[in-house]
Amino acid sequence: MKLPKIMKVPKHKSFGYNPRYYDPKKEELERRVEQGKKKGGTDTEAIKSRIRTDLRSSRNADPKLRSRLIRKSNKRIFMIIVLLVILSLIMINVYLPQIL
Repeated sequence: MKLPKIMKVPKHKSFGYNPRYYDPKKEELERRVEQGKKKGGTDTEAIKSRIRTDLRSSRNADPKLRSRLIRKSNKRIFMIIVLLVILSLIMINVYLPQIL
């Protein structure tokens, strides 16, 4: 025989969540195929869109190229900073004693 409970414990809520698989490459391929089936030859918006997606995909294609370009840019910025510091030191040494 069961004794009556003073407090009721609520049951947990269950949700009907079904995760979906997302494949960005497949989505991109389907979108490009759909654009290809459209009137893609003469429509300027379709041409702009195709160029835009080609540029995006080429930018993300080679991660080594991206890191190499970033490294090259960082070296250039460093050299500019060093050059500006050297020029400012020369200016201070040449013109500051004349002011005082």
